[in-house]
Amino acid sequence: MSHDIERYLNIRSAYGASVGPDDERIAFLMDTTGVPQVWTVAAPGEWPEQRTFFDERVTFVSWSPERPEFAFGMDEGGNERQQLFRYDLPTGEITNLTQASEAKHRWGGFTHDGERFAFASNRRDESVFDVYVQDRDATGEDAELLVEGDGWLTLGGFSPDDSRLIVSEAYSNVDQDVSVLDVDTGELTHLTPHEGTVRFQSAEWGPDGESVYLVSDRESDTLDLWRVDVETGAFSLAASDPDWEIDGVAVDDEHGRLVYSKNVDGHTELTAGELADDGDLRDVTAPGIPEGVAGGVAYDAAGERFAVTVTRRGDPANVYVVDGDTGDAERWTRAATAGIPRDSLVEPELVHYPTFDGRDIPAFFSLPESDTGEGETPVIVDIHGGPESQRRPSFSAVTQYFLANGFAVFEPNVRGSAGYGKAYGHLDDVERRMDAVADIEAAVEWLSDHPAVDDDRVVAMGGSYGGFMVLAAMTEYPDLWAAGIDIVGIANFVTFLENTGEWRRELREAEYGSLEDDREFLESISPLNTIEAIRAPLFVLHGANDPRVPVSEAHQLVEAASEHVPVRELVFDDEGHGVTKLENRIEAYEAIVTFLNDVLE
Repeated sequence: MSHDIERYLNIRSAYGASVGPDDERIAFLMDTTGVPQVWTVAAPGEWPEQRTFFDERVTFVSWSPERPEFAFGMDEGGNERQQLFRYDLPTGEITNLTQASEAKHRWGGFTHDGERFAFASNRRDESVFDVYVQDRDATGEDAELLVEGDGWLTLGGFSPDDSRLIVSEAYSNVDQDVSVLDVDTGELTHLTPHEGTVRFQSAEWGPDGESVYLVSDRESDTLDLWRVDVETGAFSLAASDPDWEIDGVAVDDEHGRLVYSKNVDGHTELTAGELADDGDLRDVTAPGIPEGVAGGVAYDAAGERFAVTVTRRGDPANVYVVDGDTGDAERWTRAATAGIPRDSLVEPELVHYPTFDGRDIPAFFSLPESDTGEGETPVIVDIHGGPESQRRPSFSAVTQYFLANGFAVFEPNVRGSAGYGKAYGHLDDVERRMDAVADIEAAVEWLSDHPAVDDDRVVAMGGSYGGFMVLAAMTEYPDLWAAGIDIVGIANFVTFLENTGEWRRELREAEYGSLEDDREFLESISPLNTIEAIRAPLFVLHGANDPRVPVSEAHQLVEAASEHVPVRELVFDDEGHGVTKLENRIEAYEAIVTFLNDVLE
């Protein structure tokens, strides 16, 4: 039985947990109302209590370490200009802490006594982020400016004695630096000097405040776990894997507990343990969570347990609590599947296909229950954004909806994707951009040989950078496609870079090429400039408030493509970079399936 898209989009997700100061209550985000809001639960499987009731999405929640209150973030209409708020549990009172609606604010954590919090913001200059500290009961301009940044800054929390902050600066998605900021003097101590592009990510304080743990590819192709001595700058290798990336770490700096995650072909493997006096990890255990994709580790106040979000393609995200000593895990939330049987949800197959230069490209391939194996099944090639992102086997209501409607779904991790090491991630840089598009051609060749697939009904779909990939594939290899779906995609790299948010232009130029030095090349690979080659019908969806890929990209694409093929455009006035609100998601994906049924007849 096939359910409509509204049923699938009413499958809920519970994620982003934070453990309360009494260790008896967990706060988390859940989208029961159609947009993520804050909920709390006091015991496994107990009915949760909704705490926030906004029409806009809540982006994170973080408990105070000492008080019955939490901080949370929220933007407006998808504009990504997140404001920070405080929620008082006894009264339900909500206070806008930042009160600067034109600026972005990135949460940096509470001090250990809960009296202050830190954040990074571009309120002084839209193109850069500064570091601020603010008293918990202060608001607006009461925040204290600690240091003026000159780039893309994020914070990694206060040291155990609250005297210092971890400050990370990103030059691109594959090149970062980490420093330690003295809160009293404003002095920055640089921990990660390097040449070229090196990733330094997921920085966390060690239990003594004398060291920082982080993941880096400073001496290898993949991310390893390192310990950095703050005083000497010396690096010590804490954990590594020659084949897979250690892509995140969480440390309980009060009790010396640590969890790190390994990305194994898109699946997560967690390792938990206790830090010895020399900084090494001992009493290691593998948490007993379900196989899938996991993240968002948050320790309780005693350091004995941690909450973590777990999801897989056939099961929506839920919060589990893990015993740090035994690894035993218990699911605390019960995100509902809207009455759709869990055993009807399809798990993907991990496949690898050859491409033009002899490499094997990893992909996830899902076939609908209706497949006959006789070449009658249409397929959607769903291309992720980024480009330094990765399609992983986490739950997707939209993918399950497509499968229930008779479409196969093929999700390639083409060159440039994250999760497969430094060399693979750089294979699509600047002048090699179109090699990634050639990987899409190779995917369609592989699909054409598959006994299930109707190679006359192959559809390209993608969002953001994935939208560019859709348009590039449809103009470079026009005869392969029966239709294309472009969601908040880039049509022209020059106009995109000229009009994207000031705070992210330099970061994006590091990946795509600069307007000053690479304008001619950027024009040459922009699908808008070769749109006359397109042969298949196109559906373009966008958010009017998109701060990353301005809606002008959609408008100019629709105008140009309409001269050559049938084009449909759908713009949501209350959305940004993507479609997040339930009513809009229902409209969008109902429209997409209707479009596909019409053009694939």
